[in-house]
Amino acid sequence: MDVPTLWRAALLQLAAVALLSIALALALPHSFFEDWGWVTGPVAWMLCAAFTARVLRLPPGATLLGAALAGLPSILAVVLGVHWLGAVVAVALFALWCARLGAQGRLAGP
Repeated sequence: MDVPTLWRAALLQLAAVALLSIALALALPHSFFEDWGWVTGPVAWMLCAAFTARVLRLPPGATLLGAALAGLPSILAVVLGVHWLGAVVAVALFALWCARLGAQGRLAGP
């Protein structure tokens, strides 16, 4: 596991998700998220993961797969009414995935 990649991925993903969430909340009415949150949330999550992959120079396909898998537990959090707790858990799982990818990349060499 590549610990520096873990922390960078966690901070980047958390910041990207927070900034995009704030921008969307300011730009769109609350009713939009009640009707379309089930689509916009996952799309926003994947866009942020693609950004994180790009900045950290991680393989995009593998990183997006990890983002999709890390986002699955947040479905339960949404159902239970603790959406933001699910996002924090997803960020942690995503960061662990990225740390594994970072370690594999380091072992593979230049």
